Amino acid sequence: MSIQKIRALIFDMDGTMIDSMPTHKAAWIEFARRYGIEMDVPEMMRRTTGRTGAECMSELFGRRMTSEEALPFVREKEDIYRKLYAPIFSEVKGFKAFMDKARSAGLALGIGTAGDAANVAFAFSHLCLNPEPSVVVRGDMGLAGKPEPAIFLEAAMRLGFAPHECVVFEDAPFGIEAARRAGMQAVAITTTHSAQELVGDHVIAVADHYDELLATPTFMATLFGEVGGHQHG
Repeated sequence: MSIQKIRALIFDMDGTMIDSMPTHKAAWIEFARRYGIEMDVPEMMRRTTGRTGAECMSELFGRRMTSEEALPFVREKEDIYRKLYAPIFSEVKGFKAFMDKARSAGLALGIGTAGDAANVAFAFSHLCLNPEPSVVVRGDMGLAGKPEPAIFLEAAMRLGFAPHECVVFEDAPFGIEAARRAGMQAVAITTTHSAQELVGDHVIAVADHYDELLATPTFMATLFGEVGGHQHG
């Protein structure tokens, strides 16, 4: 890995910044129950994690939905999720400390998530990031969901860096693949999937959480040891 080329970090949100995927699974189960839909839960999660709300609803209902048609369903499902998760909200261990370290090292910080505006606001209100990343690209902005690279490429463009200067942090196979298609290196966070499910030549590190990364001197020196460029938020 060329340390001179790392200028920006792009974080997925669910399962990467916050440990929310078990609650998303529970919300899908409740949502499907309300509509009398029989759902293979592991298969549904495999096919939808990292995809936009409209894409997820198209998978669940078995027909293509426009964003406008899917919106009320998405709002209902995500409302279930937030009500379930608010009392047990937690960051992925060490995330805020890691982000602070990256910011102090001069790295640009962005978020590339399939989540919508309401879920991003919900996460930020609980995380209390100070300052919040200035670049947030969401799944309700009209971009294709992962494994398409559009969300990460848009984040890189808004941060002002080329894809090869960015490192993506992801917990899902679709996200790891989206980083590869974007021409970005990736760090796999195994909150949701095993290391074996998050492989790729572009994956430069695998960890259960950020405290593990912070306690790995070689990784920290590689990522933060020599950072050129200017400060971003």
